[in-house]
Amino acid sequence: MYSTLLLAASAVPTTIQWSPKVAMIMIVCNIFAIAVGKFTIAKPSEGPGLPSPQMFGGMGLGALLGTTSFGHILGAGVILGLANTGAL
Repeated sequence: MYSTLLLAASAVPTTIQWSPKVAMIMIVCNIFAIAVGKFTIAKPSEGPGLPSPQMFGGMGLGALLGTTSFGHILGAGVILGLANTGAL
């Protein structure tokens, strides 16, 4: 019982503190996801428009929410991966 509990406690990765490096990685991952979404989504301008569509390449609200969601998932993975390797 105690060995299983000890093993589970040691398997939890440490999280990194928020810093400007972490912020830049998240921003870059979101920009990358928006760029990929702009070229791969069949109809990116469908649905409600954004207040300044030229800022996001003419994408609609749904496409923007989808690409930034993907960007956050990608960014979290990159940040955790870099933190675990010691590069961050």
